[in-house]
Amino acid sequence: MTNTTASFKPTLGLLDATMLVAGSMIGSGIFIVSADITRNVGSAGWLIFVWVITGFMTLTAALSYGELSAMFPKAGGQYVYLKEAYNPLVGFLYGWSFFAVIQTGTIAAVGVAFSKFAAYLLPVLSEKNILWHIQTGVNLCGDPKYFSISAAQLVSISIIVLLTYINTKGVKSGKIIQTLFTSAKLLSLFGLIIFGFLLAAKSEIWNANWANAWQATKDQLINSCNPGQGFSVSGITGAALMGGIAAAMVGSIFSSDAWNNVTFIAGEVKNPKRNIGLSLFLGTLIVTVIYVTVNLMYISVLPLNEIAHAENDRVAVSASNVIFGNAGTIIIAIMIMISTFGCNNGLILAGARVYYTMAKDGLFFKRTGVLNKNAVPEPALWLQCLVASILCLSGKYGDLLDMISFVVVLFYILTIAGIFILRKKRPEAERPYKAFGYPVLPAIYIMMAATFCIALIIYKPEYTWPGLIIVLIGIPIYFFSLRSAKNQM
Repeated sequence: MTNTTASFKPTLGLLDATMLVAGSMIGSGIFIVSADITRNVGSAGWLIFVWVITGFMTLTAALSYGELSAMFPKAGGQYVYLKEAYNPLVGFLYGWSFFAVIQTGTIAAVGVAFSKFAAYLLPVLSEKNILWHIQTGVNLCGDPKYFSISAAQLVSISIIVLLTYINTKGVKSGKIIQTLFTSAKLLSLFGLIIFGFLLAAKSEIWNANWANAWQATKDQLINSCNPGQGFSVSGITGAALMGGIAAAMVGSIFSSDAWNNVTFIAGEVKNPKRNIGLSLFLGTLIVTVIYVTVNLMYISVLPLNEIAHAENDRVAVSASNVIFGNAGTIIIAIMIMISTFGCNNGLILAGARVYYTMAKDGLFFKRTGVLNKNAVPEPALWLQCLVASILCLSGKYGDLLDMISFVVVLFYILTIAGIFILRKKRPEAERPYKAFGYPVLPAIYIMMAATFCIALIIYKPEYTWPGLIIVLIGIPIYFFSLRSAKNQM
């Protein structure tokens, strides 16, 4: 690139920033994960509890991040906060995890969700349309394992490439797409909620679902090698219930994540000391209300068993079929395509700014620290695109996202604890906004999030150790980066 610019241009207002928060949060999760949550906790009361507690944690974290975003109103967001509160290593470990799977894996998962629902309209785009495959072994059940490339994977990669290209043309292009598609999906979700309650809600279904609202149960496959044998249902209490809630929250936290993406582009937001914190609050509040209300609508139109065992976990499709009849599948497919397209635009737009800031600190590929003539980090955008595309092809992005949920929350804990550290470390620093409810609300968040992490370590270690390994791999990479930077001096 022969034409470059030295700094970001602040072109995003409060509405744009709020649309980025809401648009990055709402992807495909709200349409799917309630099935898995219901299988883990088994009752209407606990289903809503999981969404309410996740919403409360998200809002509390967003209100706390407002203080950090006002203190450090520049590109990089959470990476910068961790580096300033602790040290460059902690900041790098977050940035490495963010690059390796958190952001790129989310982009891949949302891209594949787009293609899966596009297949409702054009079956040729289905993941069942295998274009190439090769056997790689056998699984634990003795069935052959394949590495394959499907039409759905190619569509998802095409969407990621398209959105990356659009975002290389300047933040204004990404802003227009983000505002347009986020507005469309918010209106669509409100429409689904309203029509669900008005046209399809039945008192007998509602009453039956709430009859044993706090009697928690867990559904487990009788034979994991033969899902056709169905599920066994067992009651859970005490420690088992805590494990069930923790496993259920993996889905709700994934669906509510990416709210902090606006902090990564602080350098492109007008009056960031005010607008970043305000957009975090407004965006997370809007999405939390929608998520809880959507699940109340699900409970009013579908029996719990149909929520738990919706085909391919597509609860929204089942609900839409009840609400709109045969046209429901097409309606919900279009909604999810709009939702995932806008979500991925926000993820792609924001993510590259973290790699840019790391490169400026000498901790990432030097080339990713360059802005093009449109004042956007084009090399970082394309590198992010490449990794996300590889994850699309790997077929392992969903597993990685499950495994990294623990790490995502762990870094949130460290970041919010950083508020307490910086209050002592830099008492004289300018704080245009101070964390709402400090020290009580941030402390409550830390305790709740720590409980979630500990419960996953004890009851669902398969969600924790792989994620921790990904983080720890970053330690030798960090010191290698430092040595390389010194050699270049």
